[in-house]
Amino acid sequence: MPSKRGRARFHPAVKGDLRLKDLRIVFMGTPDFAAAILRRLIDTGRNVVGVISQPDKPVGRKQVILPTPVKTLALANGIPVWQPVKLRDGTALALLKELAPDLVVVAAYGRILPADLLQVPPLGCVNIHGSLLPKYRGAAPIQWSVLNGEEKTGVTAMYMAEGMDTGDMILKLETPVGPDETSGDLFERLAVFGADAIEQTLALFDQGAVPRTPQNDAEATFAPMLTKEMGVVDFTKTAQELHNLARGLDPWPVAGTMLGGKSLKIYKMAAAEGFSGAPGVLLDDRRFVVGCGDGAVELLEVCPEGGKRMSGTDFMRGRRPEKGVCLG
Repeated sequence: MPSKRGRARFHPAVKGDLRLKDLRIVFMGTPDFAAAILRRLIDTGRNVVGVISQPDKPVGRKQVILPTPVKTLALANGIPVWQPVKLRDGTALALLKELAPDLVVVAAYGRILPADLLQVPPLGCVNIHGSLLPKYRGAAPIQWSVLNGEEKTGVTAMYMAEGMDTGDMILKLETPVGPDETSGDLFERLAVFGADAIEQTLALFDQGAVPRTPQNDAEATFAPMLTKEMGVVDFTKTAQELHNLARGLDPWPVAGTMLGGKSLKIYKMAAAEGFSGAPGVLLDDRRFVVGCGDGAVELLEVCPEGGKRMSGTDFMRGRRPEKGVCLG
């Protein structure tokens, strides 16, 4: 007999003749990943009565304040947008009660929703999370899937609870992770999967019963926010670990090291067969091959301080660093 924890339950979603397209939906999200999911709600004719997004923030070197991707999409489609600075001072609660949603859909909003907000919509709050829960709960599931060299990942539609990504699961969509796929590449693909997941989830609501499968907390892993410090390359690691680091930190914060007193960003690394040497030491005159923990790694794509992104071969040809110099 299956345990209570592992057994799927069903949530009565829609009563009578009312269909979900008539239900009031509030969407909460911020970046491009969330915008793809909002776009699907709009394209499929769902009744999105309001959008809540994070406050606009300065972007780029010039720190120009730009609207969030979700805000831009919502306003372009005539959907009102609110951007509360705080969620626990009563303002967001009053707003949500005024909007009176039947269901709240959340995707990459960027903050944990307090319990009083979760209790407002009678059908609950549904979140689209960028991993196969319970693996990679937290703020950066897509990046950590790449950093850890996962061969598969996906998205999970789930009911939100007070814990971080601990709620009952509705459905999962799975996809392989390409061996050279970057976090940026995977974000774009999983955004489409996330849009598919919300469409399939709302179809379940339309049918009148939505599965609720409790997560196994013993299998949970966590995906904390990335930091700039994570980008500092440690050449004592294996070539595979360095390969995963470079693709996992692309597009932010990007792996990097120092060479000749100047910073060097590294976008792509791969094992270099036939070479071995001390970690961090340049091992060739023409190819950008550097010793690492289990042999050598080739820096295939880099960006020198004050320069442009280029191949490692072009860097060697133009800068001509001496064989035997140490990076780091």
